[in-house]
Parts: sequence; structure tokens; C-alpha cells
Amino acid sequence: MPKIVHCIRHGQSTFNARYDETGEDPLFFDAPLTDLGHTQAADAAALHRGFAYELVVTSPLTRALQTTRGIFGNHPVAPPIVVESLHREYLLSSCDVGREPVHLARDFPDFAFAHLDEVWWHRDDSPDERGLSVEPLDHLAERVKSFRSWLSARPEGLIAVVGHGTFFRELTGTFLRNCEMAAIEL
Repeated sequence: MPKIVHCIRHGQSTFNARYDETGEDPLFFDAPLTDLGHTQAADAAALHRGFAYELVVTSPLTRALQTTRGIFGNHPVAPPIVVESLHREYLLSSCDVGREPVHLARDFPDFAFAHLDEVWWHRDDSPDERGLSVEPLDHLAERVKSFRSWLSARPEGLIAVVGHGTFFRELTGTFLRNCEMAAIEL
């Protein structure tokens, strides 16, 4: 039986809004949603209410957690939600630097973070002039492959994944707008 995965990009973040204005990294680390981003998530909730999701998987970046809460917080099926760092965003900008699980748990007590490493985002290379360790593209490709395998091994038939534009482009071949969804079959 085929497994269907709905990839949903997060709503507009403060980073997205400022970058769209200036074209420069505003150094907004782990950027939260804007008011528009929260509205986008609320609007997306109506679309996703009609799906009987068996599982929701969310990235541990704040904008994805807020989007997950906005879309699935009152979902009629109340699917279980799993936080997974494999599909975090490709670390190229300040907004892609995460926060330690203890801080995430304080802000999002309704999600479980204890299984995450203290540093679950990319931080293996020498920092650039902004202080960021930009992730090599081969690391991203390996994460996409690992995440696809992780999803394939799951027993659920219909899964929603809330994540990020560049990661989803590599996974689906499509760059999604904020709160846009792309379906893939595994």
C-alpha cells in the first residue's frame, strides 16, 4: 500500500519578512512566525482538517513548531506529533540555527524534545563572518536521503511533515511558498 506524505512549509517568519525587504540576513536566529505567518497557518488548518493524518512530523525550528501548532492544534483526528531534526532547514542563514531542547521545551511544553541532541542543527564547520557554520550541500543531500528512509520505515499511511523550503525542494523537487503543501508518494 502506498504511503502518502504531505510536505507543508512553515508560515512566514520574521526572517522571511525582513529578508524580503532588504535581501540581507537580518541575523534573526531561530526566527518565529510573523502575524501573517500565524494567519497563514490558521488558513492552512482549514485545508488540512479534511485529511485523516496518522502522524505529524515537525522540525524543531520555532517557525515550524508554531506552524504545526497552528495547523494541527485543533485537528479533528488529533494525530500524534513527533519532533524530528532530520528535516530541519539547510543551514545557510541565521534563522536556521536552532535552540537547545531545554529552551524549546520551555516555549513548547506540548511537544517532546528530550530525544534531540543538545545541538541538533549543523555546527560542524568553521563559522563564517556572521558566526554561522554553513552546512555543506552533501550533508543536506544525505539528510534528505535519511529522512526519506525514516519516513518509508514508518508504519503510518498518511503523514504530514511541517518543515522548510530548501529541504522540501530537495525532497520534492518543488520550492514551496509559506504554508504551501506538496504531496509525495513513498
